Amino acid sequence: MRPIALLGALLALLARPTALLALPLASAPYPGGVAVVALEPAASPPLARFGGHRVMVLRDGEHWSAVVGLPLDLKPGIHTLEISGTGFRAQLPITVRPRTWAEQHLTIKNKRKVNPLKRDLERIKEDLRRIRAAKGHWREAQTVPLRLSWPVTGPISSPFGLRRFFNDQPRRPHSGLDIAAPDGTPIHAAAGGKVIETGNYFFNGNTVFIDHGQGMITMYCHMSRIDVKPGQEVAVRQVIGAVGSTGRVTGPHLHLSVILNGTMVDPALFLPPAPATAVSSLQQPNDKGGSTP
Repeated sequence: MRPIALLGALLALLARPTALLALPLASAPYPGGVAVVALEPAASPPLARFGGHRVMVLRDGEHWSAVVGLPLDLKPGIHTLEISGTGFRAQLPITVRPRTWAEQHLTIKNKRKVNPLKRDLERIKEDLRRIRAAKGHWREAQTVPLRLSWPVTGPISSPFGLRRFFNDQPRRPHSGLDIAAPDGTPIHAAAGGKVIETGNYFFNGNTVFIDHGQGMITMYCHMSRIDVKPGQEVAVRQVIGAVGSTGRVTGPHLHLSVILNGTMVDPALFLPPAPATAVSSLQQPNDKGGSTP
């Protein structure tokens, strides 16, 4: 099929209902969300890239669909998903809708976690290198567990996307979901996968990264202890550590992040409805659960 004809066929498929839309994430094409893009039928999955990063492609009935993580700082408008396969290349448009996020003001007692000392900067630089490498990890997988389970039960103290202020100083938006829980509460893997990185980071505290395949990674921060090691296979609901207050926090909680194609996206898109006891901190003036963005 000629590239122009193929592009027309691909564009026509964008209007086709997709089985992936039955999942909790559906298609949420806003900054910090997820776009599910239907692709041309093929015997093998095409290669998809967005913003220079490889994108998850899953079989969706008789077709393929690309599951694209959209960065929080992505500007609304039309963006391009690059598709390639044997003998063809194409570009598909993704229309990103605007989305506004609430603000959150937190008081951090350890002022060094807001304005690091000069001697902290080298450690932070190394932390960022390791975190960036973990976020960019890719492992081939035919199936990916897009339905996650709650790793811990408790009030949602900070939703994803909040425009955050630490000690009245603006910082990057919140790139995860904070769940408040008592210190020492067991943390369960949100899905089965392989541990690719653990460590103690200046802002994130004790942290675990679990790879679930095709660039989908979950990150668990501020743990009091870590019970797994890099290279270890874990099952869904397996205990991987315990809730703590390490790193930049206002109280014990778990910070959960979901990463797709190297970018943080809203974990709530992959989780079942929050338990009835989970109440947003935006309604609680004295929340306990502020974390690193």
